[in-house]
Amino acid sequence: MINNNSAIIVYSTSWCGPCASAKRLLKEKGFSFDEVDIEENGMTREDLYEKTGGRTVPQIVVDGKTIGGYNNLLELESDGMLIV
Repeated sequence: MINNNSAIIVYSTSWCGPCASAKRLLKEKGFSFDEVDIEENGMTREDLYEKTGGRTVPQIVVDGKTIGGYNNLLELESDGMLIV
């Protein structure tokens, strides 16, 4: 479950459509999150994998646990697990 007390980090790039969709959904639901643009921060896909266990963006981390990407976030939303 993701709630207002959850620490959320979204690893993304500026050109990624699913990244923009994930951030939009989180904002629409009223969640605050930290965004890490992997390109601006000079992270490689291997660096991303070491931090999150995934190589694609977005990678969404909640309270230190990677939940995956945008589709995984949508699944949580449809299951009623995004509680503001």
